[in-house]
Amino acid sequence: MAVQEARGGADAPGGVHAGGCTCGDCPHGARAGHRRAVAEFLLLRDGFAAGEGLPAAVAHSASASRQWVSEELRQSAELVAERGRAEGEAWLARLWRWTACTVWALVVALLLVQTLTAIGAGWTAARTAGLVAALVTGVALTAASWFHRARGGVLAPVIGEDNRLSTSRTVAAAWVLFAGYAVLVLAGRLAMASSHAERDALIAGLDLARGAGIVTVLAVICGVAVLVRRVVGLRVLGQRLQKVRADRPRSADLLTDDAGRGTFADIQYVVISAVALVFAAVRLARRPDQLPDLPWGLAVLVLVSAATYVAGKYAEGGRPVILSVVRAREAGDLDAPIRTGDDIEIRGAGFVPPGAQGADRLTRMVVRIGAVNVHVPLVPVSGGFSNPTDAVLTVPVPVDVEPGRVEVQVVTAAGVETHQYAIDVTD
Repeated sequence: MAVQEARGGADAPGGVHAGGCTCGDCPHGARAGHRRAVAEFLLLRDGFAAGEGLPAAVAHSASASRQWVSEELRQSAELVAERGRAEGEAWLARLWRWTACTVWALVVALLLVQTLTAIGAGWTAARTAGLVAALVTGVALTAASWFHRARGGVLAPVIGEDNRLSTSRTVAAAWVLFAGYAVLVLAGRLAMASSHAERDALIAGLDLARGAGIVTVLAVICGVAVLVRRVVGLRVLGQRLQKVRADRPRSADLLTDDAGRGTFADIQYVVISAVALVFAAVRLARRPDQLPDLPWGLAVLVLVSAATYVAGKYAEGGRPVILSVVRAREAGDLDAPIRTGDDIEIRGAGFVPPGAQGADRLTRMVVRIGAVNVHVPLVPVSGGFSNPTDAVLTVPVPVDVEPGRVEVQVVTAAGVETHQYAIDVTD
């Protein structure tokens, strides 16, 4: 009652525009509205952390004030999440133009490089074939961008189910595009060839003996992309991996985990694959009459990198686990058993999955005590929250919990449940 009285009319609408407005001309537009919501949330959180803004109606009760603060932060965090999703959708809708412009900028860069290198050496049929192949590839990618304009244009196939850029799909897409471009260059050379000997030499350039290295790398990397998707899907369904959807994809997703921390497996996979692609591109430029003959030493290096990446995907994640449950004790309290109304401290690991550090995700955490679901309260501190954390949760034992032996279970923001941990609750 005190919480409801303190809230009063705080939920009354104070603006004309909805949270998903994308007009761009008002503070509630997709980008400006999100930034404003974030700023208001941070101001509210830091104010509560400093002890400001607490109504007198709940100040007399620690549990009531904590509940009131948590509810205020939850509503503000939900607004931030709603504006963030609106900004992400608007950003994806605009991205296809940027991807199309990037594709044609690369085509223009190729033209400039060919023009500069042709000075003194002269323009050759291989340069014409390379430019025509780039134009065909650019047209195909632009058309794909338009058809997938609502999902990020060219990037749509490499965006995973969690709305992040997939490292395995991006690397595989880069190799597929390069292989397709190389074949188009050979096809252009073959179309412009005037003699039987030249045509026979170009066809021989497609022999497996010459392109075995690049074909092997392409097959393995494409297989890795399919395998990783299957592995991640099965681990999520089996509750051995926690996945939280992102608001929008970012380029940093290629090198980091869901929490934004750099991961060795992803970084080495991207770096080694990029180096091998550059080498293959140079070989194609020097020998445009055959598939790039990737040396077996470099090909094996890429395969080892791919194996390391797959092993990293198998090793990451893990199911959350409860190690112990104790009665939370403040300074001056006497030691006592757990009673209804007391706070309990749940110690363990994996309570906050990567990517769920935002307040809107933290408010989804639930502790099941017997038959009662208790939402984990947010306890703000300067720059973040002291509760919940990845290793410790503090929740009250509701009066609806029957005394006796009860089971405690944590449900994370990703929907993964821990095992049940038994505690004794007394009168």
